Amino acid sequence: MRPLKPWAYGPFEILLHADLHYRIGEDFDRRIAMIGFDNAIEVAITTYLGLHPIQRGNRQYANANVEAWLRNYHSKIDFFFLECATRQVAVVGQHDEIIWYHEVRNGQYHVGGATVPQRRELDGVRAAALEVFAVLFDVPDAVAQLDARIAAMQQAPQPRTDGGDRLIDSRYGLVDLCGQMEYSSELLYAVDRNRYHYTIQSLENEPDTEDPS
Repeated sequence: MRPLKPWAYGPFEILLHADLHYRIGEDFDRRIAMIGFDNAIEVAITTYLGLHPIQRGNRQYANANVEAWLRNYHSKIDFFFLECATRQVAVVGQHDEIIWYHEVRNGQYHVGGATVPQRRELDGVRAAALEVFAVLFDVPDAVAQLDARIAAMQQAPQPRTDGGDRLIDSRYGLVDLCGQMEYSSELLYAVDRNRYHYTIQSLENEPDTEDPS
């Protein structure tokens, strides 16, 4: 399973949070999952459009077009389907259905409706969120990535290692935390122990770019 690119982690974490509630399945969790998956779609598109071209396959867009696509939720969805058509990528999600899920979400979030999203609606918005993320960030195994992360969260956290600390610190160095310099490895382990080990694996799996001569 290929590690996620650094810029994909933000959208992925929103997907993860929504999926945790989706898997619990209680009424409250279904409401939160509906809001989370809908938000994941919007954040994935916004993040992608804000990347440097080198981080999105050297695809370039006119600034005026980007501004228009970022105007609202509907224009962001317009961009996604235009992008799929341009790349000739076949997607399962339907434009009109994603807009419907967004309207259901608005009823939960803005109106404060007491209704609970139907399972078919949750399944639909989850599939759409995963597909948008997979296409834009080139993660064909998005479901497997979620499963692996959730499985890791359910296990007892592994301890820090000297080798892992050195690997992280050699890449990311020291971080200014409220005026005091701290090692990246120490901060990362304190915030998210699973992410600490996942980062080590990602760095270990990076190709060797040294000149053999």
